[in-house]
Amino acid sequence: MSMLLEGAVLLGCAVVAVPLFQRLGLGSILGYLAIGVLLGPSLIGFISDPGEVLHFAEFGVVMLLFMIGLELEPKRLWDMRLKLIGLGSAQMLLCGALLTPVGLWLDLSLTSSILLGFILALSSTAFALQVLGENHQLATPHGQSTFAILLFQDLAVIPLLALLPLFSDNFDSSTGSGWLGVIKGIGMVAAVIIVGRFVVPRLLKMVARSEIHEIFTAAALFVVIGTALLMEWVGLSMALGAFLAGVLLADTVYRHELEANINPFKGLLLGLFFMAVGMSVDVSLVMERPLTVLGLTLALMFGKVLVIALIGRAARLKLAEALPLAAVLAQGGEFDFVLLTAGMAAGIFDQTLTSLVISAVTLSMAATPFLYRFAHKLGAASEAKRPYDEDFGEESPQVLIAGFGRFGQISARLLKTQGINFTALDPNMAQVEFVRQFGSRIFYADASRAELLRAAGAEHARIMLVAVDDADTTTHIVRMVRHQFPHLKLFVRARNRHHAWQLMELGVEHVIRETYASSLEMGGGLLGALGYPSARANEVVRAFREMDDDMLKKDFDNRHDQKALVSSEQAAMAELKRLFQNNT
Repeated sequence: MSMLLEGAVLLGCAVVAVPLFQRLGLGSILGYLAIGVLLGPSLIGFISDPGEVLHFAEFGVVMLLFMIGLELEPKRLWDMRLKLIGLGSAQMLLCGALLTPVGLWLDLSLTSSILLGFILALSSTAFALQVLGENHQLATPHGQSTFAILLFQDLAVIPLLALLPLFSDNFDSSTGSGWLGVIKGIGMVAAVIIVGRFVVPRLLKMVARSEIHEIFTAAALFVVIGTALLMEWVGLSMALGAFLAGVLLADTVYRHELEANINPFKGLLLGLFFMAVGMSVDVSLVMERPLTVLGLTLALMFGKVLVIALIGRAARLKLAEALPLAAVLAQGGEFDFVLLTAGMAAGIFDQTLTSLVISAVTLSMAATPFLYRFAHKLGAASEAKRPYDEDFGEESPQVLIAGFGRFGQISARLLKTQGINFTALDPNMAQVEFVRQFGSRIFYADASRAELLRAAGAEHARIMLVAVDDADTTTHIVRMVRHQFPHLKLFVRARNRHHAWQLMELGVEHVIRETYASSLEMGGGLLGALGYPSARANEVVRAFREMDDDMLKKDFDNRHDQKALVSSEQAAMAELKRLFQNNT
């Protein structure tokens, strides 16, 4: 069967199944897994060798880690070192110790059981981050803690792979090959840091000068794949190499261009990875020994939830954050497949045990989205002082305001002076109780929930102001309102220029950048302090504002082209200078 035919069938199934699973509220990951199980060798058998697909699809995880690295400048990574080492090491050591009896239950020796415990302590970077992303929780305290633990786990794969021969009965300690692998790994990490810091930016600069977009795309893919292959060559994690490359390029001018070029490949390959995981499930083995597989899955997930929840509480996370943290990391990881296969090749595990554990790991992945939603609701219920308001009275407001912090309150006060009625919604109970003392019509509610907006009068309102602080939450609310209440005219608070473009992609016409007006006012004050007459300073501010608003719209089509944005900015500033020189 040709690779082209296999690719066409996989893409076709994804196009049908994934939107269906999302519509049913099951999430895209379960859609991909279901496709894999269906097309894998255990059922239809359309794909006879899922191992080859999994090996290729691992580049999806590699690109995911590269994209994450691009979001983390080296300074920010250094700032999170305590959380990385503290939470990460505690999770690995405690989960590894608690899961060691699983190996003894499967009749392994003590040393092999310890190895299996540490393998099962690993979680899936791809699954956990995808679940957090789909639920808009990456920026939350438990989202950041999840990332720190996952990054430590990726680092832990290196010594686990290097020390694997120590657990084999055939290990010869006199060769020292395991220690040589560790030394080679450290050397390669150092080489990646040096090349990524001093060589790659110059290479990208040279390619960018060619002004050929597809060549820059090729260069971006070369950086990611080349770094990953070098890491694999010395027996390390490909994903770790890509992450390091991303971190080293995070503070360069090419960051956004790299993101725009890599993102489509990342999404497709991650989907393929999840399908390959589904193909790895041995359905016949699960049917033959269902209690064993189920017992393994429950032991794996329950043990990790217990340990990670306790670690989260010890790290002073609220229960509402510790429970989702534990749930999103409860599954086994993609590196379990790598380590189990390597352990089987070294004679540590047999084929049956490896298949049983792989099936249990895959089932734990499939259960993660459900467990995460349950933990999130349970945590929220434990923290909530009372349920969201559902009775909003009979008044039909002209304006709905989502988020009533320092941004939303100013607009609300202006409406109040004109006698325009509004209803404000905010999920912070303390804020709601405080603002109510001043007579404002505000309710304790989550504006991202369509049923609450409907109860608050969204179907009869004319305008909605989205003044929420978090950019991801804002985008989620806008997308939902555009679908559920298309008649509402949206005025939306944007975090920055790039967030404004994201909102414009969703069809929002009235985007207000949160610090833009105050920054312009400050600039006018600076000109006045430098001796500009008041009228002249106001004219400069007015002209600059018109130019920048015009550029925001004009640059929308070039928002993914860093070079075009720079050129547009320079041209506009030159034109503005020329205009003022002619008027003096």
